[in-house]
Amino acid sequence: MTGGVVVILGLTGRNFAAGMSGGIAYVYDLDGSFKPKVNPESVELLPLEIEKDVLLVKELLADFIEKTGSKVAKELLDNWAEAQGKFVKVFPYEYQKALKDMAEQQAVEQPLKSAIENGNGKHEPHIKDIEEAIQDVVLEQKRADRVLDKTRGFVKYKRESAPYRDAGERQKDWDEVYNFPHVRKNLKVQAARCMECGVPFCQSNSTGCPLGNIIPKWNDLVFHGEWQEALRQLLQTNNFPEFTGRVCPSPCEGSCVLGISEPAVTIKNIECAIIDHAFEQGWIKPEIPEVRTGKRVAIVGSGPSGLAASQQLNRAGHFVTVFERNDRVGGLLQYGIPTMKLSKEVVKRRVDLMADEGIEFRTNVHVGKDLKAEQLLQEYDAVLLTTGSTWPRDLPLANRDLKGIHFAMEFLEAQQKKQLGGKNDIISAAGKNVIIIGGGDTGCDCIATSLRQGAKSITTFEILPEPPQKRAQDNPWPQWPKVFRVDYGHEEVKLKWGKDPRQYCTTTKEFVGENGAIKGVNTVEVEWTKTETGQWRMQEVAGSEKYFPADLILLAMGFLGPEKTVPSELGLELDPRGNIKASNGQYGTSNSKVFAAGDCRRGQSLVVWAITEGRQAARQVDSYLTGRPSGLPGPGGVIATS
Repeated sequence: MTGGVVVILGLTGRNFAAGMSGGIAYVYDLDGSFKPKVNPESVELLPLEIEKDVLLVKELLADFIEKTGSKVAKELLDNWAEAQGKFVKVFPYEYQKALKDMAEQQAVEQPLKSAIENGNGKHEPHIKDIEEAIQDVVLEQKRADRVLDKTRGFVKYKRESAPYRDAGERQKDWDEVYNFPHVRKNLKVQAARCMECGVPFCQSNSTGCPLGNIIPKWNDLVFHGEWQEALRQLLQTNNFPEFTGRVCPSPCEGSCVLGISEPAVTIKNIECAIIDHAFEQGWIKPEIPEVRTGKRVAIVGSGPSGLAASQQLNRAGHFVTVFERNDRVGGLLQYGIPTMKLSKEVVKRRVDLMADEGIEFRTNVHVGKDLKAEQLLQEYDAVLLTTGSTWPRDLPLANRDLKGIHFAMEFLEAQQKKQLGGKNDIISAAGKNVIIIGGGDTGCDCIATSLRQGAKSITTFEILPEPPQKRAQDNPWPQWPKVFRVDYGHEEVKLKWGKDPRQYCTTTKEFVGENGAIKGVNTVEVEWTKTETGQWRMQEVAGSEKYFPADLILLAMGFLGPEKTVPSELGLELDPRGNIKASNGQYGTSNSKVFAAGDCRRGQSLVVWAITEGRQAARQVDSYLTGRPSGLPGPGGVIATS
């Protein structure tokens, strides 16, 4: 036995505790035969007298009764005054020494703790919330071992269900919606819920985290207060946990083994807390490569995929230049995701760090327009396209050209630029009846932005039926759970107007105008039925026509693929979906010098997938440039040795 706590109610064998170097055992010695069987050189035998020991044993017995119906345990609790005197606490000498050494070391380090923790970071008031979570080492260990039960935490503790600030307050500002202080105060309890399952599906890049994040490992490290090691484990696989910890829909939680029977572990919150704490403590510093290869790489597009690839290639020693057609670096992170979900200070902090590492960012350069793509082939040793999937799906109905109909990204980008001090005009929802066609994250972002701009009403149309509260039979674990969710924008609208903004099974038939501007939309309900072959079929419901007044229509129906200018100029092949064609699982294009990653290759997807694609494309580019297997890490942080 090397750790943990155990209560033994039956007989033990001879030479008990001979190999026991850690943990504590409480043995019920009914007939006094236990003590002679113990190896006295390795453990000390103590009576069960200390109050916290007594409470712990009683709690364990109560849990044992609840789960097994043990008559022996029940009898002991019913006659506790007599039973307590027959319990023996087995306390290994090695464990006692380790605790004593830790206490002495802590006593020496305590006066310097604030300087060590905060000396390299900026002093910010909310840092205290994390400080509370990583107090005295010895007390923290005792809390983990005795007060918080890591072994059975997944049974004893409930999922924290309040990650957002109060909806009534947050809808008045443009700040991030997350309730960081509340999340952090409960972080250890949530980390204790990670059950350390034998096969952690959460880190599987097929159904769980595309990055292969080593989730159980850093959950356990956070539980034990080992924040710097947790950070090291996290950064092995993820370049930007501050992004995924805020905007990722968490496929890892959808495939969490605990999710089979209970709400999943709050993996996303723990991930975000690790990286935010690291920045606050000054642990994140530029990683400048010691050796340069002399090779030059051009990356077109500075979204999450381009940023991940640029950082990896820079670490491999190559000179990297990132071209961005907009005025700021970040792509989707900068202008596609509102500040309520991702503060632009968080994006800038990372971009500045990468610039300090030696990556060159060239903004306001539209490759294919301001700069010919062919010129990149002449000036650089390799070109990586990470332009994203930016061609929006349109709705070509009658009167589509009416004033007041806009693509969702056009609306969101204008608002973000204005907030950042731009002189541009916004597409204002103030005082208007807003209709958003399409759901998903982008639709929800449009809801929240319209609300903060002062919309008169907000309605969203979703063509699919309302999802079930729990998984359907054809949506088993560990697949992504297609269940009903209330995101931040939905909650805010419901609070303000008393109902959820979503209209399900609704399709738009016609835009209605007046004097050249949108006035409303005609819709019809649809129903979905399954054919004999298992295919879903949509049919309009007769007599369900309805008119909705509208002054602003936002189209949030996804994207069809990348813009074609650059691929066409470089003569690249496209796949049947219009994405840049690359071999399955590979990133090389029909031009051996050109590579593609992210949504422009994969199709529209998640930020976490974009980072994954950028990291793995960097490996292939690195191999191409060096002529040997890349030393950059693969999925799950694994580095090939041959």
